[in-house]
Amino acid sequence: MSKRIVALIDGEHYLPVTRAALEKLGDEVVAAVFIGGMEKIGTPDDLKQLDVPVVMRETALAGIRHAIEEYEPDVVFDLSDEPVVGYNERMSMACEIMSQGVIYKGPDFEFTPPGFPRLCEKPSMAVIGTGKRIGKTAITAHMARVLNGQEGDFDTVWSPCIVTMGRGGPAEPELIKGDEIELTPSYLVDISNKGTHASSDHYEDALMARITTVGCRRCGGGFSGRVFDSTVPEGVKLANKLPADFVLFEGSGASFPDVAADATVAVVGANQPLEYISGFMGPYRIDRADLVVITLCEYPSADPEKIESIERAIREINPVIKVVRTIFRPRPLIDVTEKKAIVATTAPLEFQRILADHLATAYACEVLFVTHNLSNRPKLRKDLSEAMSKHADADVLITELKAASVDVAAKSAIENGLEVVFMDNVPETAGGDGELDALTIETAKSAQSRFSLR
Repeated sequence: MSKRIVALIDGEHYLPVTRAALEKLGDEVVAAVFIGGMEKIGTPDDLKQLDVPVVMRETALAGIRHAIEEYEPDVVFDLSDEPVVGYNERMSMACEIMSQGVIYKGPDFEFTPPGFPRLCEKPSMAVIGTGKRIGKTAITAHMARVLNGQEGDFDTVWSPCIVTMGRGGPAEPELIKGDEIELTPSYLVDISNKGTHASSDHYEDALMARITTVGCRRCGGGFSGRVFDSTVPEGVKLANKLPADFVLFEGSGASFPDVAADATVAVVGANQPLEYISGFMGPYRIDRADLVVITLCEYPSADPEKIESIERAIREINPVIKVVRTIFRPRPLIDVTEKKAIVATTAPLEFQRILADHLATAYACEVLFVTHNLSNRPKLRKDLSEAMSKHADADVLITELKAASVDVAAKSAIENGLEVVFMDNVPETAGGDGELDALTIETAKSAQSRFSLR
């Protein structure tokens, strides 16, 4: 079956050259979009000699949108070149074209929109990100707590489960019944000693949200979020058999869960370069989302001007999207009142005072030492060894459940007689279109409505 082609052309090529290229593309060319440049053509009327309909609009993206709507191509083939288009312009066009479900192709490249199979038999929501270490797992766990009534006070309550896809996930989808089993530090150290990555996302979600999770794994990540290999489709089959009535899919890094979801939440870190959101494939991620959660919206992650520029870029890409700003605050899972604590975190060193002050003020513990090397095992071992030697009066290790928190931090603490307390990173609303909890419920209701219309 032949594919319908819309070609992108410019006025920096002589028209006979462009016409010959269109003929080489074949009879499948149904239209062309003129995207700029007048050096080598006389007037727009001269474009009629190309013998195909030519779309001209005020901008290249507007012309592309019109041509896709009007001619329904399978492929947009780019015959343009510098100086009309550069790298940034091409990435913008790629995002626009792929968002419409169309292949974007050129002489030496091809961007194929990742079409995901619809395997989930329940309403679902995907939580994707624009990078790693921006709080995606914390947001997913919090949303799960909101959906099942642990956070907030809403009339609508679900029984959700979470399907994760980590780079250190299990070879086969693994079920963790976080609402039934107690994930104690000793238990997690024990399974870590047996070779399991006990800090994988599905363990963290099960512990923090206290619901059932399905752990999967993935490898590789493309420009548009497609992974090379994943066990998520098998994980969905397992989730379909659970008594849960809603599924949260958690992405990994900037990669998508490779199954279709009924709604999408994009997590953006205020600490990320602006071009990760407004450039490259950032717009593709923003454009497909129903809600954007900007995390780390405080100094030293970002100053107010940077946060404003990120939100402005998001709204320019997707004018109808809901946006909420958030900050994170640590919450120990058990009482640490009057405990003397060593803290292990993946947060940057610049956040040490914020974390320590919050733990002391909100939970009445004394923070003796903070290591920010939870994701660097050699440095973490060195930090903990020095901290435990210097602070022999420490009672407890407070740590996130991620990276080396089990196989290094918790194990070391237990061996040295310290109690291990895991802490959650709780998102707090810091601006935007509403409270995070209410927007979570709103997005879940949209997912449920779309599911019912399938």
